[in-house]
Amino acid sequence: MLGENTQTVREKTEILLEANKAIGLEVNPEKTKYMIMSRDENIVRNGKIKIGDLSFEGMQKFKYLGATVTNINDTREEIKRRINMGNACYYSVEKLLSSSLLSKNLKFRIYKTVILPVVLYGCETWTLTLREEHRLWVFENKVLRKIFGAKRDEDAGEWRKLHNTELHALYSSPEIIRNLKSRRLRWAGHVARMGESRNAYRVLVGRPEGKRPLGRPRRRWEDNIKMDLWEVGYDDRDWINLA
Repeated sequence: MLGENTQTVREKTEILLEANKAIGLEVNPEKTKYMIMSRDENIVRNGKIKIGDLSFEGMQKFKYLGATVTNINDTREEIKRRINMGNACYYSVEKLLSSSLLSKNLKFRIYKTVILPVVLYGCETWTLTLREEHRLWVFENKVLRKIFGAKRDEDAGEWRKLHNTELHALYSSPEIIRNLKSRRLRWAGHVARMGESRNAYRVLVGRPEGKRPLGRPRRRWEDNIKMDLWEVGYDDRDWINLA
């Protein structure tokens, strides 16, 4: 359960306990956790809350539908975890990607069906910065170098790794960042066409209350969408109505 502060969590927990008691159910305190999402470290670093004889533990992050949700609403940890999981998949099929018995087309299919879905799982909701984009580029370039192998330098007479420009000239499929942006735009259009009663649409068009904290604001998911639309030629338009 999520809350704005400890008092809100306590009130919601009491409502949950009363509702369960009315229908004969009991809440297991060992399986029930709470998390407060805030940029204030003094708020999010809280321990257990006790209601009656039950004690509930506070969490700073948890997995929901396979994705990591943090108390500061930061996707960097999830992206890092996805890249690590992609590396595990990569090393499990590394011998296949470097085998001379398989064609490059078959190796591409292995990459797209085994490795790439693991890395891009849930990418539709990511808020990317240039640093995260670079980390994804590095990961894909490592896989492509394993698929294409080394190149013999005619001048030096030695084998060397392919440069990034050479990799992307040989790889005809959309690179990982383009793939991610395509999925994100597809999901954005899907949410924009939802009804007003759907929670995803309400979060999209809603505006948070209160004052913005001092300092440079963090990049929002909607900022990424506007940048993606600008790259494909849709500038200064209401993209929700466009969808």
